[in-house]
Amino acid sequence: MKKENTTKWVIDASHSEVSFKVKHMMISTVTGYFENFNATAETDGDDFNNAAIEVSIDTGSVNTKNSDRDTHLKSDDFFNAEKFPEMVFTSTSFKNGILTGDLTIRDVTKEVSLEADFNGIAVDPYGQTKAGFELTGEINRKDFGLKWSAVTEAGNVVVSDTVKLVIDVQFIRQ
Repeated sequence: MKKENTTKWVIDASHSEVSFKVKHMMISTVTGYFENFNATAETDGDDFNNAAIEVSIDTGSVNTKNSDRDTHLKSDDFFNAEKFPEMVFTSTSFKNGILTGDLTIRDVTKEVSLEADFNGIAVDPYGQTKAGFELTGEINRKDFGLKWSAVTEAGNVVVSDTVKLVIDVQFIRQ
């Protein structure tokens, strides 16, 4: 049931970034981004505690700065972007700097919690009110059906199971 003082926010995609970091061969880190995503939030005024947040991410927009790797990530070994064109996150709670919700990748939904640093609210030179966050957390990719794995001749795992999420978000109050 919506309250009368509900404030709606939409993502400012030009000032937001959805990225992830994965260990490669356990000796270096590869960073990837999703170029296309959308997010909305509904808050009780300007207070983001218990905000209702919805996020969708285009899996086919993955970019790791390597076209062969990106093609592999879009394949059935990982995201299967053709069959599962988006990842979805729906918040279930947002309090005390922790954003918790249901993350769906492929056809698997799991609860995840992210640390959320609220950077505050400011009015830009055009009179728009904006709110900024930095979100971080980790997921196990295999929990979501991203099971591809390989081992080098030396015994190093090619891609770690742990994926670090680093998300910088700016919302615009509607």
